[in-house]
Amino acid sequence: MMNELTHLDARGQAHMVDVGQKEITARTAVASAAIRMQPQTLARIMAGEHPKGDVLATARIAGIMAAKRTADLIPLCHPLMLSKVAVELTPDEALPGIRIEATCRLAGRTGVEMEALTAASVAALTLYDMCKAVDKRMIIDDIKVLEKTGGKSGDWRPFEDQSPATEVLSVAQSVSQSASTVPADVGTSVHVRFFAELREQLQMEACDVPLEALSEPTVAALLNWLVAQASERAALQQQPQLLMAVNQEMVKPMHPLQVGDEVAFFPPVTGG
Repeated sequence: MMNELTHLDARGQAHMVDVGQKEITARTAVASAAIRMQPQTLARIMAGEHPKGDVLATARIAGIMAAKRTADLIPLCHPLMLSKVAVELTPDEALPGIRIEATCRLAGRTGVEMEALTAASVAALTLYDMCKAVDKRMIIDDIKVLEKTGGKSGDWRPFEDQSPATEVLSVAQSVSQSASTVPADVGTSVHVRFFAELREQLQMEACDVPLEALSEPTVAALLNWLVAQASERAALQQQPQLLMAVNQEMVKPMHPLQVGDEVAFFPPVTGG
């Protein structure tokens, strides 16, 4: 294992990798992040009515500055001469919130994934900092590398044409099909959302479940209904400490549900 981890030497000690013998090539990395917020918070940002001014412009500059200072933040990163840093912030009412995409590029001997990740992360943190006075329940998630090109390992797009395990895919399809058999009607349903790696495992972000389909109007009954739509190895069952929230408030399994509630399931995570 020590030989596989490039930032550890033969004795298991951390060190900066010597890239002096690597070939100089054109390298690019793209990373993403998202910040979820109350609909009214997003509306104020989109309307330019936030009391701190142009929130998106500030976050964009923060992301660019952060990419250039990555080596000062991540101990074993190499200082790089970046030729391009671009940070795009896209309002998304479906989240609701802001989707962030950062692109870093250079001609060099090492990749720029950490720079892209740092840019996306700091842009999201800046949005949180600027909006926390009006919305303290914002959630930062979905931080990941979308693409890298160049270098010895070549091009890499981890989330393109991804082939999940058969049983996880069948869970997603079963839940999606079962939920879609009943028209989405806020007058009869609860809205279910999946976050973090749970969303990736299920390959779905949300569904609507009719409240009358549950054995009782509780979060536990909702979870049991979702699991019952798939095999016993469902990804929902594989989470030993599954967390849950109703209308953005953390709850316990027996919390009662009402028509129109938004229920979120997510594994224990840090950093939002």
